[in-house]
Amino acid sequence: MKTIVITGGTDGIGKGLGLHYLGRGERVIVVGSNPDKGRRFMEEAQAIGSGERAAYIQADLSLVAENRRVVAEIAQSHPVVDALVLAARFYRSTRHETAEGIEHNFALFYLSRYLFSHGLADRLEAGERPVILNLAGPGGDLSAMNWEDLQFTRDYRPDRIMSQCGKLSDLAGVGFTAAHPGTRIRYVLAHPGLTATGFAGDYNEADAALVAGMRDRGQPVDAAVGMLRRHLDNPDPEPLSAYMQHTKIDVDGAPFDPAAARRLANITQTVLFGSGQPA
Repeated sequence: MKTIVITGGTDGIGKGLGLHYLGRGERVIVVGSNPDKGRRFMEEAQAIGSGERAAYIQADLSLVAENRRVVAEIAQSHPVVDALVLAARFYRSTRHETAEGIEHNFALFYLSRYLFSHGLADRLEAGERPVILNLAGPGGDLSAMNWEDLQFTRDYRPDRIMSQCGKLSDLAGVGFTAAHPGTRIRYVLAHPGLTATGFAGDYNEADAALVAGMRDRGQPVDAAVGMLRRHLDNPDPEPLSAYMQHTKIDVDGAPFDPAAARRLANITQTVLFGSGQPA
């Protein structure tokens, strides 16, 4: 029986993947902030006869301290993690800082994924065919990175910062493989295409109307799950791979620049710990 951890696993694609793997007989741990969604996930797991193999952990993953708490809890309870799915995100039309003073998207869409992947690396190494699946939008143009102000303290534009979070994920994948040379973990960046999920967020009127139209045009969650599960079941042999839907992206190209990944890793170290401590 495999153990699969899914952040953002109480809604949308994360939830769809969780229920799929429960139905296949695996153990699934989902992490999310909304206790009502967590309760519904557990009820659905029970309804398909998988309640004893499902677990929900409530946490606000925009907080560094909460990420560390949950990673420690999972590591203590599960000596082996076979797959980690990073799916948590939350759109904000206006800029918001967490209680820790970090811009919300940077914290949830990037830092949480960084903390989970590195924090559970040793547990993943113990798996038979370990994989990290980061649901983002790989292959974007790095020239649009707002390096001097990654948290957009000035000129906040939600579309721009969400696009940048996809680029941060690309560099996080490059940084992970560099930080774990010789790892058995396969790191996969994937975007399944527009999908009719809940599109969790705090929207202004114009953004809400746009999202409603996207939801109407999106593919069913089951279609996205069908596309993504092959990366969990049979990931590519190389340490890092990236896909836009079914199209494989060259991870040796400019969007995956190792120097940019090192630059981001240094910034991340400063945000998480201040200078001089390992991230």
